[in-house]
Amino acid sequence: MSTIPWQDRPENSKDVMWRYSENPIIDRYSIPSSNSIFNSAVVPFGDGYAGVFRCDNKAVQMNIFAGFSKDGINWDINHEPIVMQAGNTEMIESAYKYDPRVVWIEDRYWITWCNGYNGPTIGIGYTFDFKEFFQCENAFLPFNRNGVLFPQKINGKYAMLSRPSDNGHTPFGDIWISYSPDMKYWGEHRLVMKPSPFEQSAWQCTKVGAGPIPILTDEGWLMIYHGVINTCNGFRYAMGSALLDVDSPDQVKYRTQPYLLGPAETYEMVGDVPNVVFPCAALHDIEEDKLAVYYGAADTHVAIAFGKLSEVIEFTKNNSL
Repeated sequence: MSTIPWQDRPENSKDVMWRYSENPIIDRYSIPSSNSIFNSAVVPFGDGYAGVFRCDNKAVQMNIFAGFSKDGINWDINHEPIVMQAGNTEMIESAYKYDPRVVWIEDRYWITWCNGYNGPTIGIGYTFDFKEFFQCENAFLPFNRNGVLFPQKINGKYAMLSRPSDNGHTPFGDIWISYSPDMKYWGEHRLVMKPSPFEQSAWQCTKVGAGPIPILTDEGWLMIYHGVINTCNGFRYAMGSALLDVDSPDQVKYRTQPYLLGPAETYEMVGDVPNVVFPCAALHDIEEDKLAVYYGAADTHVAIAFGKLSEVIEFTKNNSL
């Protein structure tokens, strides 16, 4: 049996991805200090799972917290934020931390997040046990968001997706890839994907950003991402997917024209920021053909959605821009 969280597709559903019937899995008040818990990262760890969670407190200070789970659904989140030690730098200043991602590469778990250092940039750290954490040099100059590492080196280098931005709600929003020989110095920046023309796919016409860690498949790197449209009622975030070339991930092979999952349930449409589905983590089982995507709902809760990995890949290929 697969050990990743799973619930079969509802009998009357024809959707390529479907929601867990007990969503949201993490409530906004799951720790005493929290105003909201959302946009969080999960990985297999030991005989269960570990995670790094965005928990905004009741002063709406943004920070990241460690948590653990046996089943990936029921979580115990530490009540105090992660305290960083010096990693490959003594400069570990951070005015805020939010929207983490976590990935195992070679011998440790690497964490990226949006780090406050004279504006938002990509913070990098690592841990071996989710108890001690070490902060490294920021990857890029401000302003930047959505730093997502690949789970293995590409052509001998670490690779990271990001979205250069500005200090507010970005009037542009493209996904880029950058490379590093040592997880300290980053370069070889290449454009991956831009927002779509409004007429072709309006749900992703304002900006796009990488979500969970890309998944290596026979068809390429499966990248789950978020897309945004600016409506008369504000920004609306939904989830899509793309397939990137294995050796040159700046080359997009396929990209969904329709979204995979958009805000439709009350917990996605009502909250601190309405109408948001924001994927940050994914668990997968190739042999069982299962995919579980964790996403922030309305910038308030953590929810989970499921899909068959093969069906998501086929949907991406058959419904491509």
